[in-house]
Amino acid sequence: MKTIRIHRDHPAYPASLGKYLAEDAPEMITAIGNTDILGNKTLAVFCSVKCPGKIILKTYELMRKLREHGVTVISGFHSPMEQECLNILLRGKQPVIICPARGIEGMRIKKEYIKPIEAGRLLLLSSFSNKDNRISSKRAYRRNRFAAALADEILVPYAAPGSRTGALRKELLEKGKTVLTFHRVRCNTS
Repeated sequence: MKTIRIHRDHPAYPASLGKYLAEDAPEMITAIGNTDILGNKTLAVFCSVKCPGKIILKTYELMRKLREHGVTVISGFHSPMEQECLNILLRGKQPVIICPARGIEGMRIKKEYIKPIEAGRLLLLSSFSNKDNRISSKRAYRRNRFAAALADEILVPYAAPGSRTGALRKELLEKGKTVLTFHRVRCNTS
């Protein structure tokens, strides 16, 4: 499948990357699939690796509703809960953006992605170069910041105490992003 390179000075380069990532915005992004999806209003989804059962059920139900309503979802789809979200979304017809925590040029495309890519409803998008061909926790955090910068709103079904997901949620709130959760967040002040 053809890889598309979008440089920072190209009109198709998303302005939100510069706005939210500032000097951390990538010089170039790479894409496989329908780049027109970048023009859609999007919801990013991030969830900690371990997630309470009650939240899992609520997230499943919400993903089915998002699928039915054609909402474009963006994520790395890496944690177990995020992977389940992707499985639900791929059964629909709405667009999905997957952001791997690695370069995508020459990446082996999973067979379950081929039909949605060919149908123009799945976009693989990366801010990493070909040299970054292995996933790491540092790259995963950078990837999540990248996906969040592209999104109009963010859903964090669950962020474990002290987790990178929790740190990301805090950073996004501080930058003025809309972050949705299933429960009230308590702030402790000392």
